[in-house]
Amino acid sequence: MKNIFLALTLLFTVSSFAQDKINWVTLEEAVELQKKEPRKIMMDAYTAWCGPCKLLDARTFTNKDLIAYINKHYYAVKFNAEGNEEITFKGKTYKNPNYNPAKAKTRNSSHELSRGLGIRAYPTLLFFDEDAQLISPITGYQTPQALELYLKMFQSNKHKDMKTQADFDAYYKAFKATFKNN
Repeated sequence: MKNIFLALTLLFTVSSFAQDKINWVTLEEAVELQKKEPRKIMMDAYTAWCGPCKLLDARTFTNKDLIAYINKHYYAVKFNAEGNEEITFKGKTYKNPNYNPAKAKTRNSSHELSRGLGIRAYPTLLFFDEDAQLISPITGYQTPQALELYLKMFQSNKHKDMKTQADFDAYYKAFKATFKNN
């Protein structure tokens, strides 16, 4: 009986830790996972020197409601937009040929994938559909509640019904955030 109680306690402890952080994967892993279980992808394009990127990690990506929602509905990808990682996406390999290791913690050259995706500022959150087609980039720091609007809009495909700025404005005005502050 004592062993069963200990096993159940351990199980609940491990499962609660699983929701304490976002399950980040590589872009290649996310695309492979989509083949088994279709989900959208949310990519966080950041740099080592970017202050708002660090705030996103510290204040937004630590929100328990946001973590649970992303882990349930999305494959989350971290992408150093000035990093030296080689990435294969849609049959093409992207590199950073001008990467300077001496500048690893400061401004460096832009990764080829950054340029290919049109990333011009940091942080940029990119949303992809279940076939890894880009839906939209969202630029700048987002609070958990501001990001909730986009997460739910893209996950439910409501963005497909929006043809004008007025359509988005109406969605924005009607949206009620439910993510609590930690």
